[in-house]
Order: sequence, then C-alpha cells, then structure tokens
Amino acid sequence: MTEGKTFKRRVRERMARTGEAYTTARRHVLGAAKPPVDPAILRGYPATGGGVHHDSALLGRVLRQAGAVAPHSGEPYSEAMLAGLGGGIGFLYAIFEYTEMTTMTIVTQHHPEPFIPAALTRAGIGYEIRQTGSAKIAERHLREVLGDGRAAICRVDRHALPWHPGLPFGDGYEIAVIGLDGDTVYVDDERTTPERIPLSALETAWARHRKGKHHLLALQPGTPSSIQDAIREAIATTIAHLTGPVLNNSFDVNMGLSGMRRLVEQLGDTTGKKGWSARFATPGALFSALARLHVCLEIEYGSPGATRPIYADFLDEAAPLIDPRLTEAASLYRQSATAWSTLASTALTPLIPQLPRFAEILEEYMTLQVTQGSTAAPQLAALATESFDLATKTELLTNEERTDLFTQLADYAAQALTLEGRAITVLRD
Repeated sequence: MTEGKTFKRRVRERMARTGEAYTTARRHVLGAAKPPVDPAILRGYPATGGGVHHDSALLGRVLRQAGAVAPHSGEPYSEAMLAGLGGGIGFLYAIFEYTEMTTMTIVTQHHPEPFIPAALTRAGIGYEIRQTGSAKIAERHLREVLGDGRAAICRVDRHALPWHPGLPFGDGYEIAVIGLDGDTVYVDDERTTPERIPLSALETAWARHRKGKHHLLALQPGTPSSIQDAIREAIATTIAHLTGPVLNNSFDVNMGLSGMRRLVEQLGDTTGKKGWSARFATPGALFSALARLHVCLEIEYGSPGATRPIYADFLDEAAPLIDPRLTEAASLYRQSATAWSTLASTALTPLIPQLPRFAEILEEYMTLQVTQGSTAAPQLAALATESFDLATKTELLTNEERTDLFTQLADYAAQALTLEGRAITVLRD
C-alpha cells in the first residue's frame, strides 16, 4: 500500500511540474526504476517496465541488453525512433454489433502489421521467430534462447496473465522473458521489477492466444540498414496506411483518415441509426462506450494522446537526418494529441457519476500493476470486476445532456482530424 501511494505521489508531482496527463507521467516515472540484480536474469538487462509506448519500450530494453545501438547516434535506440520505425501511428475505428451487446474499439498505433518485427526489419536488426503447437517444444525453444543469453519476446493472451485480469478475448500481447530459474520465469512487462511466475503460468498465457500460439521472437545477427532509408520507408508506410487502402477490402473504410471521419460523423449523429446516440442508447451501453473511448485513446493499442506525442518525438529526431520540415508535422501531431486527449477526458463526464469512479479504478489498477504486479492479482481482479459492474448502475442522461456531450466529443474529433490532414500534407511534400 505504501509503495503504491509513493508511486502515485511521484506521478502527481511530475504532472504538476510538466502538465502531462496521468498516463504519460506514470510511464515517465517508471523509467527511473533501477536495473534488476537477480543472477537468474540475463546479464545487462535494464530496468523493467516504463516507457510511453509498450511495444517500443519493450523492444528498446531487449535491444539494450543485446548491445544494439542506433547508427545515427551511437547510443541505444530511443523509444521514439523504434515507435516510428515500427510504423508509427495509425487509426482503426470499428463498432461490432452482436445480439447481446454492441462494442467499439479504436487502435491508434500502426495496424495491422506486427509492430516489433516491422521495427527490427526496417532497422536491419536480425531476428528469428519460432512457433509451434507443442508446449514441450515451445519450452525447449525458450530454454535454448535464454541459454544463449538472449531475451525471448513471447506473444501471449494478455488477459491470461495474472496481473492483466479481464475478459478472455484472446488479445495478442508481447512480453519479454528475461530469466529462468528451474521452473520459474522472469518476465518484463509493466512492473518496475521483473515478474517472477511459474513456467506453467507463462505457458497458459502463451498457448491461449490461438493465432500466435507459442510465438517467440529473439534477436540474432543482421545487417544494419541505412537509418535514413529506414525512416523514409517507415514514414511512407504510415502515410499510405492513413490515406489509402490497407486491407484492400470493405473494412478499409474504418481505417486511417476515413476511420476518423466516420468517428466524427457517428459521434455527431444524434438522430440516425448509425450514430452513437442510437447505438449506445441504454445507460449501460453508453457507460461502456465512453469508458472504452477513453481507454483506447489513452492506454490500449497505442500510447497516451492517441500515440501522437511519441510519433512527434520520432519526427523531431528524424528531422536532422531527413528534412527539417518534419518538425512542422511533429508540431501538428502534438496539437492533434491534445485534441484526442481532451476528447478522452471529456468522455469520462461527471454527468455519469460512475465514469469518474471508473477513472479512479484505472489509476489504482495501473498503480498496482507497476508496483506489485502479480502479487496484487486478487486486488486487480476485484477492480476489474467493479469496473464491469459500474455499467449496471448507470442512469439515463436527458436528451439535452446526451446531445451536448456527443457534440463536444465530435468537435474534438473533428479538430484532431483537421490537424492530422495538415500533418500528412507536410509529410507528403
């Protein structure tokens, strides 16, 4: 409890000093953690947890342990550079309607190309992927890689991990296994100290993600690419996926600038069947949609500010290598990030009292993850259950309140869309 209170105090002090949102300040505070000292952990592995964007930060720590440095700086790859090389930003907005419920999701990072392999490929850093349907063979792969002194990036079902309780959607998620002591593994994820869990617990999560069952990525020698060429190719891919077809099917309408326009239109549509007002008409459905909107823009499937701040950092780092005008696009993306974050905070409107409580649960949940991790599994599960139950306690807003709320949300989304269109124009020139 004391550890959690101390962590939250440090986060709030940083928020007051920098003006950052809680989620951003939290990740920066995590970066001050000390490297692990357990002899079972790979030699030279840096402090676990921290960073702004999960996949980029995780990859950065694995690369640092391997001694990889960026050719333009001679220093370890920055998280921002890896985020950009991985494809940077994207936008997927989709609503899925079922008989029993209607759900919404937004992905703000580059999608659907796997992030970590994309970053490594563009950087010319070698890697191997091992995958098998056999648990026995998967364990052998894991032991071989760790025995070679290499970290194993494993794709797991996130909600099968004890410190990520939630609905078992089979959500693919990357973690790094950084040590092995008999049948105990050491995992790098959110916590500021390595998670120490039974190998059997890892195997459960590792096997449950059906499309990536026992998927393991490990670094190996490669031929470094020209960093300038890698940056240009990454930016071109980002632009292409924001402005044109990605999947070459009807689902493309939900992606990139087209997906943003659909979000603006459907938030602002207070009379049609496709608008949020109709699709999320019941109190519980509206609560769930607004809570989900906040989480998608600030936490899941990207990083705070719809992943735009870290992409702006990438463009600033790339500007001296490619074109000074990239800083202009970076400025526009930071403005866009402000609009997205304002939308996200507005979604947790006090007009629905359960939404501010949801915000409190999120803060407590994330604090437990980084300070206690798997040892706080019962408390995390209780918080997850409470967050789901809040939807059943929500009361109906008046028509005027609903219209005003959706109008505000649509306006912020429209501001972000305009800024992003301008940013793409700069990047294309």
